[in-house]
Amino acid sequence: MSAVQNESRKRSKKRYGGGHHNKRWKGSRELEVGMEGILITCNMNERKCTAEAFNLLNEYADKLYGPEKLQDDTGSSSEEDEAEEEDVDVALKKEVAQLQASGTKQERRFQALDSGANNVIFIRTQNLEADKLVHHILSDLHTTKKKKSRVILRMLPVTGTCKAFQDDMVKYLTTFLEPWFKTPNCATYQIAFKARNSSHNKRDEIIKSIAGLVGKLNPKNKVDLTNPELTVIVEVIKAVCCISVVKDYTLYRKYNVQEVVKEDAPKPNVTTAKTDTDKPEQKERQISEETKQEGEEENDKNVPQDNKEVDKGEGEGE
Repeated sequence: MSAVQNESRKRSKKRYGGGHHNKRWKGSRELEVGMEGILITCNMNERKCTAEAFNLLNEYADKLYGPEKLQDDTGSSSEEDEAEEEDVDVALKKEVAQLQASGTKQERRFQALDSGANNVIFIRTQNLEADKLVHHILSDLHTTKKKKSRVILRMLPVTGTCKAFQDDMVKYLTTFLEPWFKTPNCATYQIAFKARNSSHNKRDEIIKSIAGLVGKLNPKNKVDLTNPELTVIVEVIKAVCCISVVKDYTLYRKYNVQEVVKEDAPKPNVTTAKTDTDKPEQKERQISEETKQEGEEENDKNVPQDNKEVDKGEGEGE
């Protein structure tokens, strides 16, 4: 009886996909030093996120670079947001099969690889500028306010990778950051650092070392945490450090595709606020003028002395 139960368990596990995710990624390629691409974060549904990512990236890549010559309908078989889970599985199986094909593996424009962290997908890019593509996507979403994904959270371009050790990062960034920060180039900037599955790097030390490096490239480079011109993104996953320099990081809500399509909060009415604040000031002026007039009429000498004490006290408080 126990043998029958075990056999039944095995069947149900195969049927309902138990361990399917681990098997799928075990045989696939992983994020490595020397790659470029896009890090995409999601919330608990990596398979659907991958399908959405291929749809979104191919849609905008076709506009910027034209259709891919060797594209085999991957990522575009289901363009509707209401895609069923079965359709997603079929698309992903097809993608994995094509990635494993030796003839097309290195020629694909987008390749899904294991990032090394949960809820993070790495899409390797070929023959295109990942930072330009992601900025174009976010710019369009910010303008149109049209939601085109349900699972994707953030899209972070990766234009450089190195080993995730502080010495290696500083050495790599010394030349990597030159196009943006080396004299005569300069800009206001901030550093966005995050580490996943890596405990040997301390956030504060990494940020200080990068900031010191940027300062050496040009002393005119200044930190601005409110509205910087450029943002240095540093994402550490296990032993790989992913780096990019992006524009409009604050404007595009930290490159979050869900937040960027939301309507901006209405700004307060400046004229109304101004008139409201003017009212109590006008009352105070009227009261002070009336008091002054009464004091002059009564020739009260104590009134000017009190005024001087008040002015002196306010000055010391400021």
